[in-house]
Amino acid sequence: MHAMQYEITLPADYDMDIIRRRVATKGHLLDDFAGLGLKAYLIREREVAGSPVNQYAPFYLWHADEGVNRFLWGPGFRGLSEDFGRPAIRSWLGLAVQDGPARAGAPTTATRLLAPVPFGQDPAEAIERTLAALPVGLSGVHTTALAIDTARWELVTFTLWTEPPGPEHGDRYEVLHLSRPELAELPRGRHW
Repeated sequence: MHAMQYEITLPADYDMDIIRRRVATKGHLLDDFAGLGLKAYLIREREVAGSPVNQYAPFYLWHADEGVNRFLWGPGFRGLSEDFGRPAIRSWLGLAVQDGPARAGAPTTATRLLAPVPFGQDPAEAIERTLAALPVGLSGVHTTALAIDTARWELVTFTLWTEPPGPEHGDRYEVLHLSRPELAELPRGRHW
């Protein structure tokens, strides 16, 4: 599994309905994209749910590397780059995916929690602690994933929710659409 996200920060007075309309008309295009576990079409709006910025920030869980390559070098990402400029892409090695009790529901909110693995701390121990603390049993959790960026030595916990969570779960995003062509194929539990 491979996780990735890019963040397109928009002007403070940007009309976020432009992004909503874009997702409403184009979001379905990845609903059957081979190799994609899920794509959560995410936005943050300035001064909503504590966000300091307007941002379009989709999050991906890839089932197969071939899908990542087909997406990045294909017309969808090319079109996004033409419209907004080519964004820097954050990527993480996938460590775990778990279903929550609200898996049958439609997620409306996502959270992303970044946690550094300090120098001198055993990364395997940090991963085990974070795995044990995943919010998988909480009401409203649809799916949660854990991944690591080994360039920054940073863990990311990404969670989809069917009801708004508390601020302790990280940066909060609105889910505009969820493409999940191969979500069921992502292996559950630990990946290492």
